[in-house]
Amino acid sequence: MHEIICPHCGKAFKIDEAGYADILKQVRDSDFDKQLHARLELAEQDKRNAVELAQSKLANEQQKAAAAKDAEIQNLKAKLDAGEVARKLAVTEALSAVEKQRDALANELKQAKHEKLAATHLAEAKSANELQKAAAVKDAAIQDLKAQLERSALEKQLAEKSLKDKYETQIRDRDDAIERLKDMKARLSTKMVGETLEQHCETEFNRIRATAFPKAYFEKDNDARSGSKGDYIFRDSDEAGTEIVSIMFEMKNENDRTATKNKNEDFLKELDKDRIEKGCEYAVLVSLLEPDSELYNTGIVDVFHRYPKMYIIRPQFFIPMITLLRNAAMNSLKYKSELALVKAQSIDITNFENDLEIFKTAFAKNYDLASKRFQTAIDEIDKSIDHLQKTKEALLGTDRNLRLANDKAQDVTIKKLTKGNPTMAAKFAEGKSQNISDED
Repeated sequence: MHEIICPHCGKAFKIDEAGYADILKQVRDSDFDKQLHARLELAEQDKRNAVELAQSKLANEQQKAAAAKDAEIQNLKAKLDAGEVARKLAVTEALSAVEKQRDALANELKQAKHEKLAATHLAEAKSANELQKAAAVKDAAIQDLKAQLERSALEKQLAEKSLKDKYETQIRDRDDAIERLKDMKARLSTKMVGETLEQHCETEFNRIRATAFPKAYFEKDNDARSGSKGDYIFRDSDEAGTEIVSIMFEMKNENDRTATKNKNEDFLKELDKDRIEKGCEYAVLVSLLEPDSELYNTGIVDVFHRYPKMYIIRPQFFIPMITLLRNAAMNSLKYKSELALVKAQSIDITNFENDLEIFKTAFAKNYDLASKRFQTAIDEIDKSIDHLQKTKEALLGTDRNLRLANDKAQDVTIKKLTKGNPTMAAKFAEGKSQNISDED
């Protein structure tokens, strides 16, 4: 096996004997050899220029960092010196006060001794004993004050040392992180840097997934049906399956040697579009772009004024960002559960309304059929009524004619019949007189 280094990217790869022999055959060509040498010289020159630029830039950054660190150390030393002076001054003042009190007590003791010379030996001994006890109490108080001063001075020294060690540790960790990032950027291409950032975030999440996010979904966004896609989607749900929070992540980085420098704002519009299309609540851009920006280096930056629910963070805030949004969403989980219940009830109501509409439609259909048949029956009854009405009118007309005929018959008299007919009148008169005589 042979190892060959690419003159463009500087990447080393191994090939077998056959491939190596083919490359050697191509190298033997004179034109290819000239072009190769020319490109190698250009690549070597670019490499030297890049190395010199990186070295100068690194030296400047180291000088700046060293200057800042020296200034901070000098500031800490000044604070320590000022604290030491203040401590010594406080100790001196305390000792001076104690010494003055001691001298006053000594003078009082001496004066008391002179005043008691005239007393009896017994009184003098008794007074001396009391004075000695008082002096012993004062000395004990003085010793206690000295011990307290020594303890306070020791505590102050320990606090100052702890503070100094803390700042020195932070400075050292920051310098180490800067060196690691510089070393990593110097070795990786632009594509590899972006992929390494994604791998870093995925590794950090998987490290705490089992304990912090056991039911969370965090996978690459492979759905490009809309023409674009984000890098990762995070979703977390509760025991009932109600979604707590969802985040669309985009990871962006580039090498320091890249000619065209991108800005964070160049990716916000597309990220917001991906968030909306994939139905995520938040959008987060994890970025190492614009490394000298004080705005993005301070911590979590929200861009709500441009796009709703969107943040820009550095990689070290990746896990805290997820935790922050998840904890904030947990407060509204109760309302989301109630909303899900309301939606379920709304679905039940919708189903009930659909069933009711189906029932109403079927009932209306049956009603229409019954109504048509009922109307047909009514029409037939109306026809029968019309027929009976005509029959009734015919019968009424016959009755009227019979009544008129009866009236005419009742109006017929012998007088009216014999009027104008003397023969019939004589016959009726004769018959009438005969009937009268027969009765007699």
